[in-house]
Amino acid sequence: MNDLDALLTPEGRDLLDEVRDTAPADELAVATRLRREHPAELVSAAIGQARLRQRAAAKFATEDAQRMFFTPNGVEQSTRATVATYRARRFKELGVTSVADLCCGIGGDAIALARAGIRVLAVDRDPLTAAVARANADALGLAGLIEVREADVTEVDASSYDAVFVDPARRGGRGRIFDPEAYSPPLSWAVDTALKSPHAALKVAPGIPHEAVPAEAEAEWISDGGDVKEAVLWFGTAPGAVRATLLPGPRTLLSRGLPNPEVRPVGRYLYEPDGAVIRAHLVAEVAEEVGGGLVDETIAYVTADEPRPTAYASAYEITDQLHFSVKKLKALLREREVGVLTVKKRGSAVEPEELRRKVKPHGPNSATVFLTRVAGAPTMLIGHPAQDAKSAQNA
Repeated sequence: MNDLDALLTPEGRDLLDEVRDTAPADELAVATRLRREHPAELVSAAIGQARLRQRAAAKFATEDAQRMFFTPNGVEQSTRATVATYRARRFKELGVTSVADLCCGIGGDAIALARAGIRVLAVDRDPLTAAVARANADALGLAGLIEVREADVTEVDASSYDAVFVDPARRGGRGRIFDPEAYSPPLSWAVDTALKSPHAALKVAPGIPHEAVPAEAEAEWISDGGDVKEAVLWFGTAPGAVRATLLPGPRTLLSRGLPNPEVRPVGRYLYEPDGAVIRAHLVAEVAEEVGGGLVDETIAYVTADEPRPTAYASAYEITDQLHFSVKKLKALLREREVGVLTVKKRGSAVEPEELRRKVKPHGPNSATVFLTRVAGAPTMLIGHPAQDAKSAQNA
């Protein structure tokens, strides 16, 4: 708290501007110079904050990150701005005008909600975290829409708000927490709170078991740039619905309740569904879109004989199918003069880097090898991104 208070002073803000672009290798020299004119503690706090802002630029727009304040946990656990903006837009489309943001952290979601024109009560029980959220609302000119309150979320009355958003802590002293009832607060409390509100969204880990999703909720898995970021349980929308949303876009694939695709021989094309599609158990929907089937009943790779455009999977043209053999793969890559090798795996214990070291790719060409199972047998599928399908996906 003392560090934050000091950084909010005119002297602290001037120091933050001065150390803004300091590279890690230059920190010692810069700190030594600045300590001749400023308190050592303030210089250390400014350089530490500059380092956090540089890390935060991966989640927030650089212009925002350079104005905001962060804690190490805040940078690690805050919602990526693109995801928060998408969620705020969904709230707005539901007609929501006010949200109680419970477990607000440093305020990433509150900022996105306020920018969507939604009034926010942002609550966190940690004094420093709440103070940082308040400082961020001020720094971005959103204090008129964001009220920050330091409190235990389980003691907050959210009945006067159109919606609640709950982002429980999913990390403890030993790392990530996988049991939803071990979240802080527990998922059961968050669900009870959600059911009392006209609309609600609960942010949960993307690995949440489908059987743990309440019948009253819509379940949405979200990826950004191909990386699965989170799952969200929505209340007051479409109970029982399942969707995968891909950002940027957004592009949303809804469950149609299809049976598992049939297993079929490997065709000319292989489709690798987006991680959000896999987490949402919507591989069957992708298979139907491309007219394909699975290479193995336990593997989420879809195969087809022709390229069909889909936003929900990456398409590859397969040139070779081999039983797993490092010797055979090495010989094929040498013959094709492959020096850039992308290794993907699903259903294989082989580590990509280990395989790459063994085959020693060398040459001007590139290829992708999939280490997987086909009809239960360890198999290598070699190919390259399908240009026709890729162009159609990006259209």
